[in-house]
Amino acid sequence: MSNSETLSPSTSLNNQDYKTLALSALGGALEFYDFIIFVFFSMTISHLFFPNDMPAWLSQVQTFGIFAAGYLIRPFGGIVMAHFGDLFGRKRMFTLSILLMALPTLFIGCLPTYSAIGIFAPLLLLVMRLCQGLAVGGEVPGAWTFVAEHVPKNKIGLACGILTSGLSLGILLGSLVSTVINKNVTPQQMIDWGWRLPFIIGGIFGLIAMYLRRWLKETPIFLAIQKRKQQELSKKLPVVTVITQYLPQTILSMLLTWVLSAGIMVIMLMTPILLQKQFGFSALDALQGNILAIIGLIISCTFYGMMMDRFAMGKVLAIGCGIAAIMIAIFYLSLSNPYLLFITYPLAGLGVGVVGSFAYFMVKVFPTEIRYSGVSFSFNMAYAIAGGLTPLLISLFDDFVSKMAPAFYVVTLFVLGAFIGLFLLINNNSQRYVAKDIS
Repeated sequence: MSNSETLSPSTSLNNQDYKTLALSALGGALEFYDFIIFVFFSMTISHLFFPNDMPAWLSQVQTFGIFAAGYLIRPFGGIVMAHFGDLFGRKRMFTLSILLMALPTLFIGCLPTYSAIGIFAPLLLLVMRLCQGLAVGGEVPGAWTFVAEHVPKNKIGLACGILTSGLSLGILLGSLVSTVINKNVTPQQMIDWGWRLPFIIGGIFGLIAMYLRRWLKETPIFLAIQKRKQQELSKKLPVVTVITQYLPQTILSMLLTWVLSAGIMVIMLMTPILLQKQFGFSALDALQGNILAIIGLIISCTFYGMMMDRFAMGKVLAIGCGIAAIMIAIFYLSLSNPYLLFITYPLAGLGVGVVGSFAYFMVKVFPTEIRYSGVSFSFNMAYAIAGGLTPLLISLFDDFVSKMAPAFYVVTLFVLGAFIGLFLLINNNSQRYVAKDIS
């Protein structure tokens, strides 16, 4: 009998499971808000943190470069936090990550701008983004691992879907805050002080979320494994085991993360800006459409997580990614008609929600001893490359190649996700990759 069966014999979620999910999702939402609020105010930040005589496109690219730096540093933070999470417990690192996110977010809201301290302004901004990247590198994989080891094995998909919806809620909070501020603050007030509000708010709420996480309990599966194998774990870095013994699982997890990064970064985070720059939509319309799309994403993430508990992983991935590719293509093709924005953008959000099922695959293919490190290494390495390059490439291609470049990029990657699903179906529904202790 597997450890998960021994420790979680129930087939339904109990009160402790719901409490764990709620606190994990809330903390993840606030931490993700802190990380991505930067992009919603990137146009204002590019104006304030770089010289006024710099071309607009160059300052925008440099701003996205600072945004991307948070992704590039993620593997280091993820590997370090996952290493200690696999050795000493998920809860400690899970709580530490949110503190490391809240403080830099608060500091960004208090930074002096280029007009006050010159080149030191973007440098300080870069340092804060790097600190945020270190934190989020441990947060997302840690959250998925934490909830997967708490709930019954037949509810892992639902739990991971709900948690991914919680992370998506952070994007929704960012979009809502951005919308409210844009509606109630004049352009001059935005430059003077309005842009600081979302960062200060995020930092304060992040500290509150850290306090709430003190009520979480360590996962029972980890406690059982720790008692048996603590001495063995201390002799070998978990990430070394991941690379040497679980390479196929790592590669597939990285490819799925690449697909996820395209859906979240381009469709949810960058599209509101692209709608304004390339398609002539007002800031308010772009943000309102984005809110509807994120709501669709939140609903869809939970739905696809539930589907993972009921159907073969490969089938859910193949069908879900195929639908996403179609919905995203329809969305971009419809942008010539502004009246369709509030219909096709939410449909694209519903399609992208298939990414809520990806975490299920990642937590299932690595055993408890190295699960945190396996998920963290795969997710953060892929996100560092894809997340670091995507904003820069999309910004450049969108300006100099084609305004449809984001559509080509994202649709191609979701087609790749569909092929991964077909590959898993051919390989006996991926059972050859599933770790025995959580199968």
